[in-house]
Amino acid sequence: MSTQRRSYESGHRPKCLVVVDDSEEWDRAVYYASRWAIRVGGGVVMLRVIETEDRNQQWLGVADIMRAEAEEGANAALDRASGRANGIAAITPERVIREGDATEQILDVIDKDEDIAMLVLAASGGPEGPGPIVTTMAKLVGTFPIPVTIVSGSLTDGDIDALS
Repeated sequence: MSTQRRSYESGHRPKCLVVVDDSEEWDRAVYYASRWAIRVGGGVVMLRVIETEDRNQQWLGVADIMRAEAEEGANAALDRASGRANGIAAITPERVIREGDATEQILDVIDKDEDIAMLVLAASGGPEGPGPIVTTMAKLVGTFPIPVTIVSGSLTDGDIDALS
């Protein structure tokens, strides 16, 4: 990854990347990112990754239906998240839907948008661990191209207001 960040240069504005997934705590990341956007006058980019499964060529029609359903679900999730961000910060986030491995797609979105200045993820406080994306990112954080903020899923709106 060689893209130089330009978030704070003239003609640019910083953006925060948030992954919107099926976890219960996605809202905490969206809330934090939206509050951050208010504070710095920045924007929010919301990413939904559709994980691809092996698609047998003889079942191409079924695979197309599955892809369409996954895109419909991704758009619905991003609608909810965008509505939440707009309610918090009166902003309209950018929306990105990608297919493939979540980590690869996160890195690619960051690489292609030189204004993304931070990645915000929410972590589950449950016994099953912080979640697959947070677990994977923890292994990469030492070589990651931008700061990563992990928001505890147990924080309330008031807690996040005090921190952002």
